Amino acid sequence: MANPGDQVKVITEEKEFLGTLMPTKSEKTLFLKLENGYNLGIEKKKIKKIETLKSAVVSKKAVARVKPKQGLKNIVILYTGGTIASKVDYQTGGVVAQSSADELVQFVPELKGIANISTERICNVMSEDMRFDEYQVMVEVIKKHLDKDGLIIGHGTDTLAYTAAALSFALENLPIPVLIVGSQRSSDRASSDAAMHLICASQFITKTDFKGVAICMHHSSNDDVCAILPATKTRKMHTSRRDAFKAINAEPLALVDETGEVKWITPHEQPEGKLLVREKFSPKVALLKMVPNFDTEMLEFATKKYEGIVIEGTGLGHMPTNTPENQDKYKMLERYIKNGGIVAITSQCLNGRVHGTAYTNLRRLANIGCIFCEDMLPETAYIKLAWLLGNFKKEEARQLIAKNLRGEITDRSPYQEEFVE
Repeated sequence: MANPGDQVKVITEEKEFLGTLMPTKSEKTLFLKLENGYNLGIEKKKIKKIETLKSAVVSKKAVARVKPKQGLKNIVILYTGGTIASKVDYQTGGVVAQSSADELVQFVPELKGIANISTERICNVMSEDMRFDEYQVMVEVIKKHLDKDGLIIGHGTDTLAYTAAALSFALENLPIPVLIVGSQRSSDRASSDAAMHLICASQFITKTDFKGVAICMHHSSNDDVCAILPATKTRKMHTSRRDAFKAINAEPLALVDETGEVKWITPHEQPEGKLLVREKFSPKVALLKMVPNFDTEMLEFATKKYEGIVIEGTGLGHMPTNTPENQDKYKMLERYIKNGGIVAITSQCLNGRVHGTAYTNLRRLANIGCIFCEDMLPETAYIKLAWLLGNFKKEEARQLIAKNLRGEITDRSPYQEEFVE
């Protein structure tokens, strides 16, 4: 029987494939690392035979202990799962786990000259499987490490921005920096960006007095600098580019390179006052995207099941409620709001802001109590409303959803060219 790390030949009904067997929890799909470096998924039902060509060599080499150095700051790297926490050495076929600080420094040796590194695993889930329960666990772990100089959270990229917003709302007046990093290239590939993000995040923590939650990812497709991005104004804008994460309706907080040179772009207000932790998130919130022929039954389901609805409207916040065919949606929203439901309106345009008075139909939505959320991102509004309903009374949540709490809303949107460094 073939094991992860083995070099194998997979014979299917149509073709033969050579590669290294990758670990997976899928019951339906087998994954191979091909010689060209790309991953291939093969449906198990189509496989006729698997031949083991060379067994994996599990690395048992002792990892040198990294001793803490006086004068260096102390950083904890927290893992939530994904490729940043483990890897397969596909050159040797050896399976190597990066589960300790010593093993991590072995693969990213630059870290030992920047800070004293320790590690801890929070959970082990793919980012698309993240739930509010994981957010609460993260908050508890962060609270445990407030005596450190900073924390770095390794996270899958798909929902990384959601987590950044969630932690930003849950931890008010956070007294230390918490930087969330991900990787657009898996750590088993030579082109992996994981190491650069860890190095730049560590440098930023040690070279600045920043406090709060932020994201550290590639600023451009080049391996020159990383951007420190605002937690509540950032979105993943590309499926695979290294510079997939962009600040929307905002600019990066700063740029940092692997040598530790920091260039501030946006003034950052340091949190003041005592740390306030509100880590509950209500599951009774829906995010609905408006499209042509939007189904009335979908809105009806949401109004019956959820306490709050975030509308990702078109343009300035439009939704189909004007024509006779769509009047039932308008009446449905009106009843929902009268019965205590909260409707927050954002725009799928992302850049720019919604407006409750520019058009007659927008005024009609505002008149029945729909709340226009300025330039807040739909995803941030979704996380914020879930957080508000989890920690405040409903009327308080209604008052706070369109109020700037963590930099999620800017005062105005002046025209400016896209930020390029």
